[in-house]
Amino acid sequence: MDIIVDLPALRILLITIIILSVLIEIKTGGTGFGALLGITAAAVFWGSGYISGLVNIYHIALFLGGILFIIIEVFTPATGIFAALGIVMMLYSIILGLGGDIGAVYMLAGSLIIAVFLFILIVKKLPSSIFWQKMILKDSSSSAKGYISSTDRSFLLNKEGVVLTELRPAGTILIDGSPIDAVSEGSYISRGERVRIIKTEGNRIIVRQV
Repeated sequence: MDIIVDLPALRILLITIIILSVLIEIKTGGTGFGALLGITAAAVFWGSGYISGLVNIYHIALFLGGILFIIIEVFTPATGIFAALGIVMMLYSIILGLGGDIGAVYMLAGSLIIAVFLFILIVKKLPSSIFWQKMILKDSSSSAKGYISSTDRSFLLNKEGVVLTELRPAGTILIDGSPIDAVSEGSYISRGERVRIIKTEGNRIIVRQV
């Protein structure tokens, strides 16, 4: 059994299952499937490693501590710090469990790539937890939902009108029979004076006295 589990391909598979189970639990918020899958893979990985002397209690405790932080994040309205810390602890413990060398980093990187790829394939079919909804921005700022960008008033450029209320420098002018809020270049312009629109910046209309 120890010889089989020590095969690099099988260890990568076990780590992939562990990482994938964590992603599933974060997405679903504790439905149990991801946890059961991950516990089984983790038990085989850490159990065989401990029996063969490749890992010690510290490595296992570090891994379990990472899981605890992720659970805290899922079931409490935290800001993500617990989940980030938990993931770092789990990944570091796995690197130590694989030997703590550059080969362990490569094996972990390969497992991460495979796990993320598999997660992308199934993510839309999984229910979403509150924590997942906090991480993912679902709504768009569309005009149908009441979000309106700055109005383009460039068509008013170079038009002339009359000052309705003194520009000090802000006030109101009359253009083509419609009152429009405007700002002078900086100087005071009294009521009744004629002005020309020289610049438009979104809703901001800048005028100059004729």
